Parts: sequence; structure tokens; C-alpha cells
Amino acid sequence: MTTSVRKTRTTKRQGGAPTISDVALLAGVSPMTVSRVINADTNVRETTREAVNVAIAQLNYAPNPAARSLAGAAQLRIALLYSNPSASYLSEFLVGSLDQAGRSDIQLIVEKCEIGDHDVEVAERLVRSGIDGVVLPPPLCDSKGVLEVLLNANIPTVVVATGRAPEEAASVSIDDMQAAHAMTAHLIGLGHARIGFIIGNPNQTASAKRLEGYRAALAEHGVAADDTLIAQGLFTYRSGLDAAEHLMDAPNPPTAIFASNDDMAAATVAVAHRRGLDVPGDLTVCGFDDSALATTIWPELTTIHQPIATMSRAAVELLVGIVRSARNGKTERARHVLLDYTLIRRQSDAAPRRRPSTRAQHKSSRD
Repeated sequence: MTTSVRKTRTTKRQGGAPTISDVALLAGVSPMTVSRVINADTNVRETTREAVNVAIAQLNYAPNPAARSLAGAAQLRIALLYSNPSASYLSEFLVGSLDQAGRSDIQLIVEKCEIGDHDVEVAERLVRSGIDGVVLPPPLCDSKGVLEVLLNANIPTVVVATGRAPEEAASVSIDDMQAAHAMTAHLIGLGHARIGFIIGNPNQTASAKRLEGYRAALAEHGVAADDTLIAQGLFTYRSGLDAAEHLMDAPNPPTAIFASNDDMAAATVAVAHRRGLDVPGDLTVCGFDDSALATTIWPELTTIHQPIATMSRAAVELLVGIVRSARNGKTERARHVLLDYTLIRRQSDAAPRRRPSTRAQHKSSRD
């Protein structure tokens, strides 16, 4: 979505910090509309909200806490619970969440919460503390125990990147199935017929969606499915090493491997290098997420760009809007926001290398 921003007049007062009027002028809206966006009012069109956020970022505008307090905008306490093995994913998610928390003038409480390790107790403690709302990124977005505690206590909750959003909770996600389908179809288009796939952690619903997309693309393009080309991973680098070793040890190994996240794809590249294989000459490797890791290894990864920071910003903004609407006596139905993904091509994919047939090799040796 392209957002136009008016730049026909001066947008910042000489010698002073930008004001809400400056933001309104640059975005082409009224100061009242800017105020609604800052306070996460849901009664604002998405195009208008985006224009205001662009103007805020361009001017580096920061709302005045004192003024907002006088206006009756009491500060909210929002919790973000995390338990993700990918440091790159978590880093981007935190950056987006903290950025939006600052814009919305809320207190963001970030707390580790390992699934199966007192996760329900952590959720119950937050409920007792009087928390206003909770954001659950993966894998906690699929924790039935945590969700049950929060929803039974009527705590507004937004789950992020789940493959199956509960009706009672708001959600922000991409279409994991279609994204995996697109990457698999891309590899088939390059000429690959033996495409390995590393599944993500089975405790996350997105893992099953990505596997479903992989299988659907094979069937759609008439490529025979082969379960020996599928290996289980856990979204960790270590699990990616094990899965890649398993796939490359096959009697008829794949010419391309599509891993369900960048950490496992990076591990696959490492295994290929250790075996003396060229990537992408001997083996194409693709990932999912487009985390920072995708561009810090060599070769840089072809991957699915999941807008992690944007998703976390949207989750915080959505949650703040739900909580503030509830304070004003408004009950909203849970919204499910679907954001776009992008297939990013870099240096780790290529057409499969054509190797001479066994018969041709024998003829050459006789000559």
C-alpha cells in the first residue's frame, strides 16, 4: 500500500520540537485525527492511520505525556510474553513492539515465558497484577493454556503469526500456506524436481501451514511427493543442522532445500559448505522470515519476507485500540489482520546443475 504525504508547506516550526499540528499538516488531516491515531482509536481508516504514522516517523514526533494525561489518556500496561528460539526473529519483534509502545504512550512489560515451564503461572500472575492486555508472539500464540487463562479473565489478547487464530482473540499474521506455496512454486520454476523441506516446530500451527503450502505446490505442478525429502526441525539452528544432514544423506538427495525459517536455512548452508558443496551451484537453499540472519551469512538467503517488526507494531496498536475502546464502554469483535508477505530473491537459489548421465560418463571413460 502506497501512502501519499503532503509536503507543500513547512511541516515543522523553526527552532522547536514538532507539534501535533505539524504532524496533521504533513499528513493532510486534522489534529483531532492525529490524536485518534496516537490513542489507537479504531475508528480511523487504515490509509489515514498509515499517513499519520508516516508523518510521525518523518518528523520524529513524540507525544507530550503531560498533555495526554490532561486529556484523560491514562497510560496502559501491556505485556509481551516471549519464548522464541530465534534471536533474529525476537530482536525484530521487540524493536517493532517498543517503537509502537512509545508512539502509543503505553508501558510495555516484556517477560520470558517458556512453554511448559510455568507458562500458565506467568499468565495467571499477569492477570492478578491487573495487566490491561497481552501480546503473544510465536510460539506462545499457540499455547492453549496461556490463552485459556487470559481469555477466561477477559484480558484483551492479540496473537501474532499463528496459523489458526482463536475466534475470541485478535490476531496479526500472514498467509503461511500461500507463502510456502509461492516459494515451492518458485523452486519448481527454476527446474528443481527434488525439493527437500524442513518442517518447523510441531507446537506451532504455522509449521503445519507451511508444510501444507509446500505439498500443495508440488501437487499443483505435477511434482511427485516424496516423504524422504521431508525432515523435522524445531525452528532452531541446531535442529536445522540435524535435518539438513538427514536430507543430504539420502540415496537420492534433493537439489534444493526449503527450510521453514532462516535459522534452519542458515544451518543447511553450513552443512553444505562443510560437505564441500557449492550453494547454490550444487544445492539451492531457501528460508522463511527474512530475519537479519538472512543477510549476514554467505550466500545471502532467498527467503519469504515476513514483516516481523510491522506485525508487532500492528499487534500493539490493535491491542491498545481494543483496551481503550473497552474503557469507553465499547465492545469490539476480535479483528484478524492479514499482512502481505514477499518472496525475496538473493544469492542462495539457482537452477539445478545439469550433470552428465551415467551412460555419457562411461562413454567418456572409454574414449
